Amino acid sequence: MQQALIIGGGISGAALLHYLALAGEDVLLLEKGERLGGVIGTHRNDAGALVETGPNSTQTSSPAILHLIESLGLGGQMIQASPLARNRYILRGGKLLPVPTSPPAFLRSQLFSVAAKLRLLREPFVGRATVPEESVAEFVRRRIGPEFLEYAINPFVSGVYAGRPERLSLQHAFPKMHNLEQQYGSLIRGAIRGGRARRKGARQGETPRDRAKLISFQEGMGTLPAAIEQRWRDRIRLGTAVQRLERDDDGWVAVADAGTFRAARVVLAADAATAANLLQPHHSGVAGALREIEYPPVAVAVSLYRRADIQHPLDGFGMLIPEVEHRKILGVIFSSTLFPNRAPEGMIALTTFIGGARQPELPLLGQDRLAELVYAEHAALLGASTPPRSFNLTVWNRAIPQYNVGYGRVLDSIAGAELALPGLHLLGNYRGGVSVADCIQSARSLATAIA
Repeated sequence: MQQALIIGGGISGAALLHYLALAGEDVLLLEKGERLGGVIGTHRNDAGALVETGPNSTQTSSPAILHLIESLGLGGQMIQASPLARNRYILRGGKLLPVPTSPPAFLRSQLFSVAAKLRLLREPFVGRATVPEESVAEFVRRRIGPEFLEYAINPFVSGVYAGRPERLSLQHAFPKMHNLEQQYGSLIRGAIRGGRARRKGARQGETPRDRAKLISFQEGMGTLPAAIEQRWRDRIRLGTAVQRLERDDDGWVAVADAGTFRAARVVLAADAATAANLLQPHHSGVAGALREIEYPPVAVAVSLYRRADIQHPLDGFGMLIPEVEHRKILGVIFSSTLFPNRAPEGMIALTTFIGGARQPELPLLGQDRLAELVYAEHAALLGASTPPRSFNLTVWNRAIPQYNVGYGRVLDSIAGAELALPGLHLLGNYRGGVSVADCIQSARSLATAIA
């Protein structure tokens, strides 16, 4: 009989295990796979390239991420992104143009037309929304115009959610942007007058996103869940798939292929579909809500080239592709520019993302066709003169949950199920944010509430 049982060993469940164990809780984690981390995974291929199967980095915008790293003794392995990471490119008219990072650079930028720049002057005078919930696209088109939607927000949304701004809910996918309008009536006024609130947050340990550091580890993001697994191996059961959940007078019973596990509390830290299947007999309403969450497929391709075979200087974080450019990739991270030790001497590594809600059919094309597709895009956009020396592909059939318009009903259903079923908690990137830092912050908050 455990105090707490965690089902699912992605970064959310792994971080929760760490925090509860540190607090002295009697906790056990069940994971159906053979390692912790979920989509976070790292390995070296035969050519010496560091291959990330999921997230390549995270931000220090939440104090929880730094606390986790320090408490695991990983401070010496943490690395910060190159200063070149400030440079980011967006494709317009077939050319990669730098994203302006200052007001003078914005005025000089060719990324936006003169008309779009002048349209921005109207933003402080645009009224608040008159509907209860807007899509990201509706909000941006209303406040700053269609050109910023096409060449700024659309590629940004694809980089965060692999989603489409026409579907995503502003209130739930980008709550800080929503709150700026609600509090200040304007994005520009909010950016200026919100400085005081950001300084107050900094004093409380929160780092504004524009000042947060982009970090990883010497041997990749997989270092983080691997360290949790090493630290708490006696509290983890790998290769243990839970078939069903039952309730009794003492709490919860998880029936798995490796035995039966009892606990006063159970935390479902698996993906939404798995949680839905386990909760169907106990709360069909939340099970239905969880099944409604859209998870488009995403393919992650890591290509290794000789540096001499790429014409582009690769002097930045990477590039994003607006939907109106009609390309077949979402974007590319310049991995070996971003962090050291990602490629052998004289080589460069590129991480390319394909599919998402924009083109969900592409990740399903298969290894050979995707290898050809990625190389063709690299040749057209980065000047790749020969195919890559190595190519590693990971396809996530259900990648990132989409916080689509109406998502509040999903969150209300989750909260209602937790009230109706004492001792039940739901945790995952479908709630509280999709980034690694968001997941760790959610895990820490839940651990505090439980302990």
